[in-house]
Amino acid sequence: MITRHLRVQAGLKPDEADSGAVTLIQRFGSAANLNIHLHCLVLDGVYRCGADGVPVFVQAGAPSDDELHALLHTVIARLMKMLTRHGVLIEEMGQTYLADPNADGDEARTLQPLQAAAITYRIAFGPRAGQKVLTLRGAMAREGMARELLCSDIDGFSLHAAARVQAHERKRLEQLCRTITRPALADERVQLNDAGQVELKLKTPWRDGTTHLVMSPLEFLQRRSRDRPSWARTHQLDAAAQARVRSPNQLQLVPTS
Repeated sequence: MITRHLRVQAGLKPDEADSGAVTLIQRFGSAANLNIHLHCLVLDGVYRCGADGVPVFVQAGAPSDDELHALLHTVIARLMKMLTRHGVLIEEMGQTYLADPNADGDEARTLQPLQAAAITYRIAFGPRAGQKVLTLRGAMAREGMARELLCSDIDGFSLHAAARVQAHERKRLEQLCRTITRPALADERVQLNDAGQVELKLKTPWRDGTTHLVMSPLEFLQRRSRDRPSWARTHQLDAAAQARVRSPNQLQLVPTS
């Protein structure tokens, strides 16, 4: 979908050009909450084959906020259809809901309460089961959030395209790569307080001024256990089109030194 959008921006047809991307599937948010999202490094244009057979890069213009909003609508529609087709979602009588997770086996039944609690910032097991995670407020509450440019949010889905790195900005590109491949939590954001509780510092204070989450070590382990299921011991990585290691154009697109 993004490649199609880039082709349109470049004024080319589907059989005339292709783009490339590297995608990392992340399962966590900054509060150690379950938040499945994708970090994508996408070329800001497409490659078309020149008259001599050598790929030529055609830069696409930056999308407008309206174009990004329309693209997110398309992504949501395609994603919902795919999840329904694979049996993850069930659509009946105009309503859509999750399929029975018990059909997926013992592992799914074990992870379900952990995942549900992690999404809603609650405790899954133990004496405080069902209760909200304790919070510390060390910042001033904010009335509202200013709308960011090139960032669209629809019904819990979001698409951010505000980060752009020029070809010569190698250090910025390296930093961006480090950011999207970062681990779930940085060591400096997690510490034990005098009461033996785990204090997790948020990367950015919440709107109500919350700066830390406080939980027992067991509660902390509950939140972390659902970050790494058996099929995802590391970040899930996917390369598309011209970014693939085995792309037929790789030797022509990637410098050797």
